[in-house]
Amino acid sequence: MPRAPRALVASVTDHGLPNRYSEPSTTPQADLERALGTATDRVRGNLDEFYDTFPEASSEDLVYAPTDNMSGWTTSFWTGLCWLAYETTGEARYRRAAETQLETFERRLTAGEVKTHDLGFLYTLSAVAGHRLTGNERYRSAALAAADHLVERFWDRPALIQAWGDHEDTEESWERGRMIVDTMMNLPLLFWASETTGDPAYASIAETHARTTAQYLVRPDGSTFHTFKCDVETGDPVGGETAQGYDADSCWARGQAWAIYGYALVADYTGDGRYAELSAKLANYYLSNLEDDHVPRWDFDAPRDEDIRDTSAAAIAVCGLDELTKQLPFGDERIPGYRNAALTTLGSLAENYSTNGLDSNGLLTDAAYDTADGDYDECCIWGDYFYYEGLVRAGHHWSRYW
Repeated sequence: MPRAPRALVASVTDHGLPNRYSEPSTTPQADLERALGTATDRVRGNLDEFYDTFPEASSEDLVYAPTDNMSGWTTSFWTGLCWLAYETTGEARYRRAAETQLETFERRLTAGEVKTHDLGFLYTLSAVAGHRLTGNERYRSAALAAADHLVERFWDRPALIQAWGDHEDTEESWERGRMIVDTMMNLPLLFWASETTGDPAYASIAETHARTTAQYLVRPDGSTFHTFKCDVETGDPVGGETAQGYDADSCWARGQAWAIYGYALVADYTGDGRYAELSAKLANYYLSNLEDDHVPRWDFDAPRDEDIRDTSAAAIAVCGLDELTKQLPFGDERIPGYRNAALTTLGSLAENYSTNGLDSNGLLTDAAYDTADGDYDECCIWGDYFYYEGLVRAGHHWSRYW
């Protein structure tokens, strides 16, 4: 079994919150409200094209093409954007779109891809959000069915949820027994399932996976591996690698952001403040390696001449930092610094990376999906979602979907 949270946190170096975030953010609240209005206008403009279809994961020349909902991991981010627009405007058109899309999530459970850890992404922002906002029992049932599929991917011996591939395949493969840092944001589906059913088994698996991630994916210096493989028969560690970062020993910026947000959420669901401490150490590493404009390069250890940014990582980090301020003890002296970092990053995204005025149906430029594949300097739908969530967090009282 993975080590206890106290030992896991103690094994990670704390780089400290950078001094540049000690002063209040100079980003005016009015600018963030305008940015939210601009983003809402863009979502409204996309409703006709993406009413019961979805934007592709990333754009081409800053324009998303449509896709269906039978495969992939990103469709729910568009539905999440519709739910957020519904909450912030009260306009029924966004709710109607989200509920129409939810029919495709129901169909996917029986006719589409479900053998993936991304069921958390897919059904938290669609069905769980829909149930929270409308009370519709159909959405609760769909989310629970997805949670059951996710539980099936849990390996007892290494105590982890397999990310990719068919978990029922008995042949040794690159995917078998492999976890990835992204799964930290899929765990809220399991915590929610325990809350809504009263069955603690879902939450137990979620916390166990979070501890295994901390043991193997979080490095002693506060950075993270993208992926790590364990032997499913013995539970022994095999080693860490990357799939979308620069190399196995580098720190992929988006993965670091997933971990910051994910551990802040685990702290809330478990009531264990040590997970918030781990989130803070991961945040300090992230913030200590940012560029001058507060937006990271796609991998912190990539060669300096590969100056490829990832605004999607910055947007995720904004939400994670804001969540962290809510999970640290009241009066913790670091809270203002994390809030300053979140607001300053939001301001930079709105000022320097908005698609406003461009021929685009996305929200943020300069997102990097898969740099090795040449997929960067585009819009990415999850980056758009977290940017919108960050703007909502900055100016509204909002009950999260995660």
